[in-house]
Amino acid sequence: MHRFFVDEAGFRDGTACLEENDARHARRVLRLRPGEEVVLMDGARRFRAQILDGQEETVRCALLEELPSTEAALKITLFQGLPKAEKMEWIVQKLTELGAVAVVPVAMERCVARLTAQDGEKKRERWQKIAREAAKQSGRTVTPRVGCPQRFEAMLEELRGFDAALIPWEEARGYGPLQFSRDFPRARHVALVVGPEGGMSPEEVARMEEAGARRITLGPRILRTETAGLVAAAALLALYGEMDTM
Repeated sequence: MHRFFVDEAGFRDGTACLEENDARHARRVLRLRPGEEVVLMDGARRFRAQILDGQEETVRCALLEELPSTEAALKITLFQGLPKAEKMEWIVQKLTELGAVAVVPVAMERCVARLTAQDGEKKRERWQKIAREAAKQSGRTVTPRVGCPQRFEAMLEELRGFDAALIPWEEARGYGPLQFSRDFPRARHVALVVGPEGGMSPEEVARMEEAGARRITLGPRILRTETAGLVAAAALLALYGEMDTM
């Protein structure tokens, strides 16, 4: 079934209206008609619904039943060293599909890409739109938050607020996602920190460890910056049982 977002304020007497952009897409592109069933999401819940009627920019639906949430109990936030070119778009899209709750780009020592505050906000708006579309495509109940590029020092402060913060690093040895899941079986809010193309400096890793983070290995193979966060998140979600539930 096709999936659409609705504004929570639009719920009324067992019905809901699609957001304006989704309504136009449903009418003009998909050409959906009254009687067809769709899935609606309001940022916290999912519903099976049936189209009642629609005009050019308004589509009204009857709510048939609330569907189970597709959100993972393990909440993962990725702090991503700002990569070059369009890699961040791919990272946001794939982490959204996997189930991350937030993706935050970070200016690190070895970052080649640099953004002004104005450029950073424009990029963030585009990344957030990509996250929204990926959330719709993958049947997510919630659209992840995509942050503005932030300084390394600001990230250090945020790391202290998680149950655990993990640093996938090519120089880490002997401690990986499996051992972490055994040591912290009740972890619910986990941060992952991935460096840019040039990796993280030993000084940056040491400062994160001082803030309570711990380094982990993802195996003997060197992963690209756009791959490492995806692999670490997938491994954790599988180890915490998120790939087995329906």
